[in-house]
Amino acid sequence: MPETILETQTETDLKQLAQDIVQRAMRGGATAAECAIREGDEFSTLVRLGEVETLKESGSKSIGVRVFNGKRAASTHSSDFSPAGLDRMLSSALELAKITSEDPFAGIPEPSQLGSLSGDLDLYSSDVYSLPGEERISYARRAEKAALEADPRIKNSEGGSFDAATGHRILANSHGFVGEFRRSYCSVAAIPIAQDSNGGMQRDYWFSVARSLDRLESPEHVGKVAAQRTVRRLGARKVKTQQVPLIFDPLVANSILGHIFEGVNGDSVYRGASFLAGKLGQKIAAPQVTVIDDGTIVGGFGTSPFDGEGIPTRRTVVVENGVLKSYVLNIYTAKKLGLQTTGNASRGLAGTPGIGPGNYFLHPGARTPQQLIGDVKEGLYVTEFLGMGVNLVTGDYSRGASGIWISGGELTYPVEEITVAGNLKDMFLNISEIANDLEFRGSVASPTLRIDGLTVGGE
Repeated sequence: MPETILETQTETDLKQLAQDIVQRAMRGGATAAECAIREGDEFSTLVRLGEVETLKESGSKSIGVRVFNGKRAASTHSSDFSPAGLDRMLSSALELAKITSEDPFAGIPEPSQLGSLSGDLDLYSSDVYSLPGEERISYARRAEKAALEADPRIKNSEGGSFDAATGHRILANSHGFVGEFRRSYCSVAAIPIAQDSNGGMQRDYWFSVARSLDRLESPEHVGKVAAQRTVRRLGARKVKTQQVPLIFDPLVANSILGHIFEGVNGDSVYRGASFLAGKLGQKIAAPQVTVIDDGTIVGGFGTSPFDGEGIPTRRTVVVENGVLKSYVLNIYTAKKLGLQTTGNASRGLAGTPGIGPGNYFLHPGARTPQQLIGDVKEGLYVTEFLGMGVNLVTGDYSRGASGIWISGGELTYPVEEITVAGNLKDMFLNISEIANDLEFRGSVASPTLRIDGLTVGGE
């Protein structure tokens, strides 16, 4: 079918195309096959000092196929939907599958494992593209303007932005599975720059992201918060090296939670490249730590009706009251470890599926962030990490950081040019309290949390 005709294809046509490619692969000698199709639209604009600096609007459509010849596998992908382009993609995969190395764990899921969640998961809203172009730019301009006007110390800006995107995913395989879903999101952000009386400058940011336009925080609110976060960094100083309690801002706490995900990722575990390998059923964190991965939450940023292999998404308790209950797995890593998939396969158009989070979060506690801070006589409220210094095998941890010093249970003065050092094994065990402010601004979310026993390296 010519590409010009494909531009107006219906969803049914693309689903049928995916199934056709699978059937052609099987007729071509494959013992199993799967086909993925992605299409989407994207809009992005950055406004700096009121003027449009970048403006991008694009659409894309691509297709990929993975074929098996016994225990040999190969994959190819293309953005050429012409008959000749599809032929080339498929024949290349079939030829490659004859010469790749055998892998006894290669394969697609069993038919009994396949499926898709039913009902409306609230992942798509057409209103993210409802604004005329000038109004989209206005969102970015309003966010930056609000930041610049919020405080006289805001002297400059790295810009205000507005983004919107929609996506459509289709997956079909040779066991008869065919599924599809649509997603949308939009976001607004501001990055102001503040200057103090001595000429010292600081920058920070704030943003809002949502599945639909009507759930987005107003640009004025985003700009105001961005300004507040920036101004509070002015006059930052160093502190002496010491061991004190640390309170982690939710956006920073996300990275701590991410290290648990890296540690329970089946790829790292079966290779023995994780400090959590072999720890199922063991205590790895403080008793108040419960970590959940849930790909079924209605409207969630990590929600989907099925994973990258056609397995229905699910809720998995990864850590319960400090005890490691489950690794996070796809079909391949589950076979490697002699376990069952957790429905966490993630994939591009080609290659072996990887592992990604659903809605992955640290279960919140009962007290407010202010109450956690109020308990600290001397300590650090961490608002930013810089660089990477994490060894997933040993758990050794050392990262540059900045934040606000806590004294007498109050946030007092900004701190910068420091390091936070420890070991992940100890850090998880020393999570002494978790606040109640869980909020998803992506697929990974953590409330404010307190960790004891870490060293703040300074002067």
